[in-house]
Amino acid sequence: MRGKPAIRRKVEADPQYGSLVVSKLINYAMLDGKKQKSRDLVYAAIERASKVTKTDAKELIDTVINNVMPKLEVRSRRIGGANYQVPVPVAEHRGIALAMKWIIGVVREKQGKDFDEFLAEELIAAFNNEGAAVKKRETVEKMAEANRAFAQFKW
Repeated sequence: MRGKPAIRRKVEADPQYGSLVVSKLINYAMLDGKKQKSRDLVYAAIERASKVTKTDAKELIDTVINNVMPKLEVRSRRIGGANYQVPVPVAEHRGIALAMKWIIGVVREKQGKDFDEFLAEELIAAFNNEGAAVKKRETVEKMAEANRAFAQFKW
């Protein structure tokens, strides 16, 4: 391993919900350092999604993250001149990061409406175990399942 491992910084809980996950979602949605704009968009999307699903906002976010978070992923491992896709379990902090990255990525690809409307739609879809972010999780887990034969190469 080269160099030192990166130091994990602490993220402060967001002021409205007191949740670290919402705070991280705001940071993932932020562009060009415009945190207040990102905060307004994420809060609006969470409010809209919680009204539609008729659940508490914190419960909605926890369910969405759990539905999108992968349990297994593949990592490339070089053994004897060949590269193998080795399935490994996903750490919780990485799973949360991947889930948020996929949700925001799906929303950014769409065009035609405002960001908060698309984010609310994706949150509702992920709450119901549907949508593009959940499909991405299923694809990653299918790939890990398909490469289960190489699990012995785990490091």
